Amino acid sequence: MIKIKKKVPLIDQHDKNGFWGGKFGGNFIPETLKKPLEDLEILFEKLRKDKNFIKERDRYFKNWVGSPTRFIKLEKLSKKLGGAQIWAKVVSDANGGAHKIYNATVHCLIAKKAGKQVPEKLKDDIKFAHERIKKFAEAQKESVKEFETELSPGLWAGQKLIPIETAGCYVPGGRYAHVASAIMSITTAKVAGVENIIACSAPKGNDGPNPAILYTMNYCGADKILALGGVQAIASMAFGLFTNLPAKILVGPGNRFVAEAKRTLFGKVGIDLFAGPTEIAIIADENADPEIVAEDLVSQAEHGPDSPAWLITTSDKLANNVISIMDAKIQNLPETSKKAAEIAWKDYGEVILCSSNEEAARVSDIYAAEHLEVHTNTNDWYAKRLKNYGSLFIGEETTVTFGDKCSGTNHILPTKGAAHYTGGLSVHKFMKIVTTQRMTQEANRSVAQVAARISRLEGMEAHARSGDIRLKKYFPEENFDVSPVE
Repeated sequence: MIKIKKKVPLIDQHDKNGFWGGKFGGNFIPETLKKPLEDLEILFEKLRKDKNFIKERDRYFKNWVGSPTRFIKLEKLSKKLGGAQIWAKVVSDANGGAHKIYNATVHCLIAKKAGKQVPEKLKDDIKFAHERIKKFAEAQKESVKEFETELSPGLWAGQKLIPIETAGCYVPGGRYAHVASAIMSITTAKVAGVENIIACSAPKGNDGPNPAILYTMNYCGADKILALGGVQAIASMAFGLFTNLPAKILVGPGNRFVAEAKRTLFGKVGIDLFAGPTEIAIIADENADPEIVAEDLVSQAEHGPDSPAWLITTSDKLANNVISIMDAKIQNLPETSKKAAEIAWKDYGEVILCSSNEEAARVSDIYAAEHLEVHTNTNDWYAKRLKNYGSLFIGEETTVTFGDKCSGTNHILPTKGAAHYTGGLSVHKFMKIVTTQRMTQEANRSVAQVAARISRLEGMEAHARSGDIRLKKYFPEENFDVSPVE
């Protein structure tokens, strides 16, 4: 007897099975994520008795299923409100505990309102960055094509590009308002053709996410926005909470807790990469401007107290000049940036003096920095020689800051040596490159024989018989040698 597994309907399983019961399965949620989800469970219990929530809910939805984890969006309502739908908002109290959640459609109005809160000049800047990042992502997409080729008479093999169905894009909103991260992840997913883009950013008090982040998410094409931050946001996107659209890939930078949540979930979902603290390395020679080199090192050290800043140089004079001015540049920063950069430079700053260009390149490849700048009179040589980096900035005229914010390349990049084996986020991360194959009966004459012989050599008789049966059916009058080659 063959058992056919029934499809799990897209209904809320909360009331019958508990918050992570039903289709998710109690043993499927990693231990590190259970506590945040338990906090959300408590919220749902409170909401069932919240008269204000129920009133607002019923006002906007005629069709309602079970509990606030399931919404049915009316097409008319969507058009009326315009833009992305905000599906949840959790506000943290002074002790860090979430205590209130609002109806989704009420907060669709926040997306509309955000545009009025953002200055026109900032909107222009967001548009500027979006245009270039979109254009670069489109060029990346064009670099890989679908094709079908005839490998031998009657045997065709092909390649197809299939966008991932649902992507979760995390946008940090804690110490800094990372507008650029929203552009980098959401725009790239949109260009790839992702059908459902879920975006997350942490709320600030009772006011929801930063208006500039919210406006940017909406402008770049997010389909649904969760006003959630940290581990809760990652878990919600991965398991489809509030949207019933579990993400198949999670992307975007975040703190160590966000990174750990993504690492824990890797396997159930895809992720962009294992991201650690941001890094910068600069290769510079005697021709480099020490003021610019120092400024660029500080620009990345301000990310956090564990952000490495490395100078690799062939010039003793440049090395000492840069060291002598670093402290002054750091002290001149605003307080938050200054504290981060001070510790980062003290604990993770390095200056490496090399005897030749080749040695500098070799050291750089060992470090495999996330961001790598080259300030020398032999930039072209370095560009050809260097192998390990997340993104390369060639010449004094460009800088990591440009790539981080608006110039076009993606700023979600490998850290902690991951550039030895991967690049950064690209349009290809949101696409599955899959293969196809088709054959004529006549093509089986050669392919089936070879496949059967190799299978038997490997001891895989059932495999071999898949070839045998086709030879027998298509060529009943012929005999074939399908014994393993000894």
